[in-house]
Amino acid sequence: MKVLITGGAGFLGSHLGDAFLAKGDEVFVLDQAKDFKIRHNLGNPKFHYFQDSILNEEILDSLVFKTDLIYHMAAVVGVEHYVGDPYNVLNVNINGTQNVLKAAFKYNKKIIFTSTSEVYGRNPKVPFSEDDDRVLGSTRIDRWCYSTSKAAGEHFCFAYYKMGLPVVILRYFNVYGPRLDKIDVGRILTIFMGQILRNELLSVIGDGMQTRCFTYIDDAIKATVAAGLLKEAEGKIFNVGDEKETTIKELAERMIKISGANTTIKYVTKESVYGDSYEDIQRRVPKVELMNNILKVHAETSLDDGLRTTIEWFRAIGKNF
Repeated sequence: MKVLITGGAGFLGSHLGDAFLAKGDEVFVLDQAKDFKIRHNLGNPKFHYFQDSILNEEILDSLVFKTDLIYHMAAVVGVEHYVGDPYNVLNVNINGTQNVLKAAFKYNKKIIFTSTSEVYGRNPKVPFSEDDDRVLGSTRIDRWCYSTSKAAGEHFCFAYYKMGLPVVILRYFNVYGPRLDKIDVGRILTIFMGQILRNELLSVIGDGMQTRCFTYIDDAIKATVAAGLLKEAEGKIFNVGDEKETTIKELAERMIKISGANTTIKYVTKESVYGDSYEDIQRRVPKVELMNNILKVHAETSLDDGLRTTIEWFRAIGKNF
């Protein structure tokens, strides 16, 4: 089988490429990113890397034509982007997704759209099931542009599904592991990681009682592969995550303990980190029955084991990442 992964040089995409190569499949990657996360595959004759954008419809069309299964992972991700350049977030995530869907529909290729737990917004009803309401803040708050862009992508997916295109939607909950992000940017774990490597105080926003459910990359990839291979997944949304809640304060404490770093926590305001265009979410917890029962995947990696592996990887890579 030939698999196209848009955004395949990123964190999730690079691990997904590894998984399909391990199965003996041929992998095509379309991504603007540098090749650091996929460099280990560049010599593999079954791995093909095209450094370009999903906004380039010509190359996208040619890659969709020659492949059998499409994973659309390319997106602008990261809080610093939501509040720093909302136009780019909306443009790439909405218009780029339309390009991918249009090409997939043209050649009738199954597409797996990688969405996010952000689509639930600040809905206080937890845990979130796949059909729960979206509750967002004002459109004046840049923080919500990413959630909106991914939700728009989901609507386009279902529109094409009604026209006969095989589609699956995956909503990830705080996936982490080796190759996650560059230290100090992106997600909370890599921000803490940068501070740990420098023995700085870990910056916890507010009182640190916000909770997240952290999902190790290996578990997320098992669900992602299954979504592409199972016919019964088509036309459905799946939460991909671990049900165990962890406060941000506890995450910081665990990372300090596991890493052995000589540091502690400092508490900061969200305004001092992200300015006035950010709203935090108090709890984000998935229901995962559909992932368990249809994809036949359970989140099995403990947070301590996953953090240990991730911290070891970042320590080995250091600032070369």
